[in-house]
Amino acid sequence: MKIPNISIPIVEIPLQKNIQLFLKREDLIHPQISGNKYWKLFYNINSYLDQNPEKPFVITFGGAFSNHIAATAALGKEYNLKTLGIIRGEELQHKWEENPTLKLAHQNGMDFRFVTREVYRDKETLTQILEKEFPDALVIPEGGSNENAVEGIQFMLTEETKSFDYLCTAVGTGGTIAGISKFAPENQKILGFKVVDDQSLYNKVLELSKRNNFELIEAHDGKYGKITDENIRFINDFKQNYGIQLDPIYTGKMMKKVFELIEGDHFPAGSKILTFHTGGLQGISGANELLKKQNRALIDIN
Repeated sequence: MKIPNISIPIVEIPLQKNIQLFLKREDLIHPQISGNKYWKLFYNINSYLDQNPEKPFVITFGGAFSNHIAATAALGKEYNLKTLGIIRGEELQHKWEENPTLKLAHQNGMDFRFVTREVYRDKETLTQILEKEFPDALVIPEGGSNENAVEGIQFMLTEETKSFDYLCTAVGTGGTIAGISKFAPENQKILGFKVVDDQSLYNKVLELSKRNNFELIEAHDGKYGKITDENIRFINDFKQNYGIQLDPIYTGKMMKKVFELIEGDHFPAGSKILTFHTGGLQGISGANELLKKQNRALIDIN
């Protein structure tokens, strides 16, 4: 993998307040390996390939609509790597073809192994079993968050990003904010918007970043993956007003919370805020299928 020789645009989101808000479009970096997933996988894959494995094989973990699973499968196809996804939920074993994320991942060459939620929860033991079964494989954690991922995230920061007072990102497994925290200049404030109700996240991020320069803000609406009607309205209004598609699990929730903080005068007047669009748009089709079954409003993708 090579660092893409492209300029990731930073676009302004015009506001009526004395605050400047911008969005860095990491979602545009690659059609399928988009946003932070590209950078999380970058060092993991390169350090593994530097070992010259005879038959490169990448194993990772994720749920039914995992952006990380989709990105790893796409990367495997592009770089001719065999991939295996350990998927949470044994009930998916005989109906995965009905799931748009898993169907796309399989089209990109990924094989699956479905495990119960109880087995999936103990990923440390599961990883040890996989490493013993496949000693030459690269096993990447859920969400790709490890020390190599943190090193890759540094490429989301550029000369342009140094001019901002605040750097904001959605937080799932913690790798992205850890990378931003580790490599950001000392004068910048790092805000992470938690889309999971995980009270251990702060310590996980601190362990990876080694810097106590970030704040975590709740933005999960009570549960990971929960999509409220307010969230849908915000995403659809945002697209209509600014022409930018947001996903409902990560960037959509972060931006909604950022707007709420701005309206509540959380940021000092004159602040310059940079938010990161971390991709995840592949999950919208699956989300809309679930919303349709619930007879609810859909996320606009037209």
